[in-house]
This record gives sequence, structure tokens and C-alpha cells, in this order.
Amino acid sequence: MKVILNEYVEHLGERGAVVEVKPGYARNYLLPKRLAYLDTPGNRKRFEQEQKQWEEVDLKRRSAAEQIAASLEGVELIFERRASEKDVLFGSVTTHDIAAELAARGIEIDRRKIDLSNPIKELGSFGVPVAIHRDITVTLPVHVVRPGEQPVRPEDNAGPAGEAGEVAQAEEPSAAEPEPAPEES
Repeated sequence: MKVILNEYVEHLGERGAVVEVKPGYARNYLLPKRLAYLDTPGNRKRFEQEQKQWEEVDLKRRSAAEQIAASLEGVELIFERRASEKDVLFGSVTTHDIAAELAARGIEIDRRKIDLSNPIKELGSFGVPVAIHRDITVTLPVHVVRPGEQPVRPEDNAGPAGEAGEVAQAEEPSAAEPEPAPEES
């Protein structure tokens, strides 16, 4: 069955594309949700008339998505979870948890836009993609730590480790100086 897409549909195409789909998919999903029209001459004229309105709507959606992307800039989420000795969580961090934490910070994101293929089930730092708009995706840093611990960030490792390494090197030679040399008889 040929249909004209009324909106972008993932794995099918952009708005305005004429695609061939199975009749059941068109009848049960695309047509009732107004994601597509049947490919008829009347519907083609209808689509052309609505094209200008849709361009304005898409421009507004894109600008709103850019504002959300700007508000996500510099945001890091830290989840405290209990874990086993092997750093495996006694639970998980899901898209629902991430969306709830963002909502608590005043950023409303639909959890379906958070691209987490599987829930996070171990301690560590993760980059979670958030598809705000079909063209705008932001990678959100998510840290999962034990209760009371601070997340280990790559930039944190460079500073303190470098200082600690310098201090340790300074202490080693001074410890070697007080040792008396063996006396010969």
C-alpha cells in the first residue's frame, strides 16, 4: 500500500516521502495517528497545501529543541545505587530514572527520547544519547556510584594523581638519605 508520510517516521522516511508499506501497518498505525495519508491525487494536493504550515511548525520544534540542548550543556547526572563487590548494581538505572532526574532539575524530556538500549546495571560513567529532535542529539554524562562516593571523572584523575605522584617522588629520596651506609671493618 502506498502512503504519503505526513511526518518523519523512523526507518521509513521524511515528511512528504511516498513509501510502500504493508496494509496492516498503514491501517493500524500510520493512518490513525495521522502520520501518513493514502497516496491519492486528492491527498497529494492536501499535502502540498499543508506543507507551509508544517515548515513553520518544524522550525518552532527545532528552535525549542536547540534551547533544550543548550540547557543540557554541562549537566551531569549522578545516581547513587548499592552494588556488589564486583560493581554490579542491585537494581538498575533506566530511562525513567534519567527522565525523572532531569525533570527534578526543571528539564522536561520524554523518556522515549533517551536512547538507552539496555538499563545501566553496573557502577561507572556512561554517555547516554538524548535525541531531542531528529537532527539534534546530546550526549548526557551519567555517573553511577555507591552511596556516599563521588564519581570518578577523567579530568579528576589527571589533577590529584599528578600531585600525589609528585609528592610520592619527593618523599622517596628523603627516606633513602637517612639510611646509614654499611661500615667496613
